[in-house]
Amino acid sequence: MSHAVEITGVRADAKRPRKLRMGNPAAAIPLLAPFLVLFLAFIVYPTVRVIMLSFTNADIAGVGTYIGAGNYVRLVQDKDFWLALWHTVYFVLLTVVPNTLIGLLFAFLILKMKRLRGLAQALFFLSYVLPVSVVTQIWLWVLEKNYGIINFIFDLKVSWFRTAVPAMPATAFVTIWWTVGFNVLMFVAGLTAIPREYYEAASLDGAKGGFKLFRYITWPLLWPVTSLVLVLQLIAQWQIFNQVYLLTFGGPFNRTRVVLLYMYQQAFNQQHGGYGATISMALFLIILITSIVQIRILRVRAL
Repeated sequence: MSHAVEITGVRADAKRPRKLRMGNPAAAIPLLAPFLVLFLAFIVYPTVRVIMLSFTNADIAGVGTYIGAGNYVRLVQDKDFWLALWHTVYFVLLTVVPNTLIGLLFAFLILKMKRLRGLAQALFFLSYVLPVSVVTQIWLWVLEKNYGIINFIFDLKVSWFRTAVPAMPATAFVTIWWTVGFNVLMFVAGLTAIPREYYEAASLDGAKGGFKLFRYITWPLLWPVTSLVLVLQLIAQWQIFNQVYLLTFGGPFNRTRVVLLYMYQQAFNQQHGGYGATISMALFLIILITSIVQIRILRVRAL
C-alpha cells in the first residue's frame, strides 16, 4: 500500500506545473546591445533612409527636396523600367527551376558513387565559393569569340555576351555553374536524411522500380528541402546584378539590363538618387510578394 501511495504521490507531483525561474532581464541587455546596435545601424536605418529618399528628387549624395509620389508615378510610366523588369523575369525563368533540377540530379549521382563521394561534393561546392569576379573572368575566357575553348571545339564564331539572343542564356548558364554547388549539398543532405527503412518496407510490399520509389517516398520526403531551395533561388536570382555588370553591362542594346543594373545606372551614372531608391523599393516589393506567393504555393503542394 505504501508503495502504491508513493507511486501515486510521485504521479501527483509530476502533474504539478513547475515554475520556471526567470533570471534578471536586465542582464540580457548588455548581451543584446551589440547586435541591436549593428542591426539598427546597418539594417533599419538604411531601409528607412531609402524609403525617405524615394519620395525626394535627391542626387547620389542624398541632397534633394520632397516631391511626394512623383518618383513612383514616373516609375509606372517608365518603359525602360518595365523592360528591365522583363529581362529580370526572363533571367529568373532561366535559372530558378533549372538550377534546382540540376542540383537534384547531381545529388542523386553523387549518392550513387561508392567512392570519392566527399571529393565530388567538394568539387561541386568549389565553384560556389569562388568570387564572382573570378567566375566571370573564367567564362569570358572560355566563351571568348576568337580563342575561347567552346568556339574552338565546336568551330563557332559566336560572341556569346555581345550578341542579343545568347547573351542572357549565357549569363544564366554562368550563374547556374557558379551556384549549383550549394543546391547539390542541400539535396545531398536531404536525401541522406531519408530513413532507409522506408525503402526496405516498400520493397517488402512489392514496390519495384526506381520511379515509383522516387514518386511515393523520395519526392514527398524531399519536398521541404526542394521548397527551401526554390525560395532561396528565387530571392537570389531576382537580385541579379554582379554577373550582368561584369559580363555584359546590360548589353547588347540593353538586352540584358536587369532591374538592379537599371537602378545602378539611374543612381550612380545619372545622379538620380531618389529615383534609384524608388526602383530599389519597387524591386523589394516584387521580391516580397513573389516570395510569399511561392511559399504559399509550395505549402499547398506539401499538404
